[in-house]
Order: sequence, then C-alpha cells, then structure tokens
Amino acid sequence: MSAQAGWRPTPFREFVLKVHQRCNLDCDYCYMYTMADQSWRRRPKAMPVEVQRAVVTRIAEHVKQHGLRRIRVVLHGGEPLLTGPAILTDIADSVRAASVGCDVRVTVQTNGVLLDRPALDVLAAHNVMIGVSIDGAAADHDRHRRFADGRGSHDAVERALRLLNEPQYRPIFAGVLCTIDLESEPVACYESLLAYRPPVIDFLVPHANWERPPPCPAAAAVPTYGEWLIKVFERWYRARPKETSVRILEEIIHLILGGASRTEQIGLSPVATVVVDSDGAIEQVDSLKSAYAGAPETQLNVLQNAFDAALSHPGIVMRQIGVHALSATCRACPVHLVCGGGNYAHRYRPGTGFANPSVYCADLRRLIEHVATTVRSDIESISGVLA
Repeated sequence: MSAQAGWRPTPFREFVLKVHQRCNLDCDYCYMYTMADQSWRRRPKAMPVEVQRAVVTRIAEHVKQHGLRRIRVVLHGGEPLLTGPAILTDIADSVRAASVGCDVRVTVQTNGVLLDRPALDVLAAHNVMIGVSIDGAAADHDRHRRFADGRGSHDAVERALRLLNEPQYRPIFAGVLCTIDLESEPVACYESLLAYRPPVIDFLVPHANWERPPPCPAAAAVPTYGEWLIKVFERWYRARPKETSVRILEEIIHLILGGASRTEQIGLSPVATVVVDSDGAIEQVDSLKSAYAGAPETQLNVLQNAFDAALSHPGIVMRQIGVHALSATCRACPVHLVCGGGNYAHRYRPGTGFANPSVYCADLRRLIEHVATTVRSDIESISGVLA
C-alpha cells in the first residue's frame, strides 16, 4: 500500500517502555517468557540510563515533529516496579518536561505484588497511573499467576487493589487487566473484579495463533471464549446504573454504531503504538513475541534512530492500512469492519504469516453478532417509543 494509493503514516501516540526485563512472577501463559521469542535473555535486565535519556529525547522529537497534543507512555516489563518507583517517576517527569505543549499520560502496568503504600505515595505524587493484572477470584488467579516456588499471588495483588481504592490513591487507579480462563465462571469472574471498583476492565484472550492454538481445558465452565464474553456482556450491559467500563465490549458497541476503534484487539483503526525494549530496540507491539522469534523487531534503536524511521517498517505499515491488510477470508466476512481481523498476533500461521483470520475468528464473530443484535434491538425499541 503506497502513499500514492492513499495511505499516510499515523504518528505514534502510545510508547511502551520495557523498563525491566525480569518478573517476580512465573505466569504460565506469559508471552514474554513461555512463547516463541526469548530475546529477553540477551537484553539488559533494566533499561540503562543512556537508553532512558534517548527514549525521552526521541519521544519529544516525535511529539514536536507531528504536533501531537496528547500521548500515552506505558512503563512495562517484565515487572516495571522491580526498577523502584523513583526511576519510574524520573522517566515520567523527564518525558513531560521534554514534550512541551503535550499532555503526557503515564501508566505503570504491574502485577501488583510490589505495590505498597510507599510506592503508591511516590507514584501518586508524580501523577503516574496504575494498571493492575488480576485474573479474577483467588482460585482462578492463582491457577496461572504464581511465584516461581508455586505460591499463588492473589493475596498480594488484592492488598494492592485495596490500597488503590483508598481516597488518596483512587485518582491514579487506571483499571485492571484480566486474561480469560475458560475454567473460570465468567459472571463470577467479572463480579470478583467489580469488588475492586476498577474504572476499566480489560478482558484479554490468551495469546495464541494457528501454530499454537488457544487453551481449551476439558474442565472449562464455558465451551468457547466467545460464549464466555457473551455471558460477561449480558451481566455488564443489563446493569443499571453502569458499574464500570469493559473495554472490548464498549469498543464493539462503538464500532457497530460507526465509530473508530481505540484498541489493537479489534477494529481497523491504524495502530499507533510502538515499543522500546530495555536495550533501546524500537519494536512493534510486543504481543508479536507469541508468534515467532524476532517477530516484533524493526532493526532500529533509539540510540541511533528516530521513531519516524519505524513508521515505514512493513510490519507497522500493515498495522495502519486497515482493510487492505486483511486476508480475503476476512474481507468476505460480514463483521470484518468491526472485527478488523482481531489481534494481529493471533493471525499468525507458519507459511502464510499474518495473512489469515484470527485463530479466535469464530469467537469474535459470535460475540460481535450477539452484541450487534442486542444493541440494534434496543435502538429499535427506543426509536419506536420516540416515534
């Protein structure tokens, strides 16, 4: 897809910084440590100071070049709190100071284990938002999210979430991220997360592809990921008043009503996220590590290259050209403008690369069609009343 054919690059607006390569948990589904790409082994454990400074300079350069008024910086890992909160806030302050005239929202995505009151005091003082990963109630969470010695981490995460609901920390609570496990009961999982009053819940399917299919345990409470999310949708959608935001469900509704997507999970809006690894490597979204070794690489580095150099990388171009990047099978599907082919990493198949439907294709279509039928029925009912 050339510029002559109508495509223009979309500047990056989300910068994911891998400030620490290691983790204090041993989650069995982690794409960084248990899947195809094992490049973390050869990278610095923590992002060196010279890389931090180069990242700050490159972000400010990109902001100025494109006149950006708002960006998001995600401090990620591994487990970013292994660096200590002072380093995280120094990066946050430095990006804000360098990116003149731009609203810089900084978020730490953490497993919550190290999130105590002293750390929260530092992060809150510097207006750094906190997103926490938790997979539901204790038994469901601890099935996968454990310490290396086999102990579950739920109690530690719950303590962190209770702290985040204290008045002085509530303003920096960004939300929770939950990876779906079919063995968990969907409504019970959703309600266990609601107990922490998260402003947003992100439900994610486990990273998978055609070579490594999604886990489908024999003991699954619900047979498919689509049906699991439909049960959550019904509980969430029917609640009055609205209890929280569920990102994937709100995105589907937004797309059905003609809006644009704001997440890589779904829809066809240009992906505007770039990753910087601990050695300064500029990479595509890190979920691609689940596909094959080297999948996210661009051969660029903030120590030598500007972010604009990555905008012409074929992998990033494919994430920005919308329907033109979809397989013929996807383009023939009636829900492709909403689905958008699903998460790019989930399309991978050896031999054909990413030119395939998502391995979650049937789940996405079932969910989208259910949500569309429900929303359209409600709109028709309202229209009838107003007529």
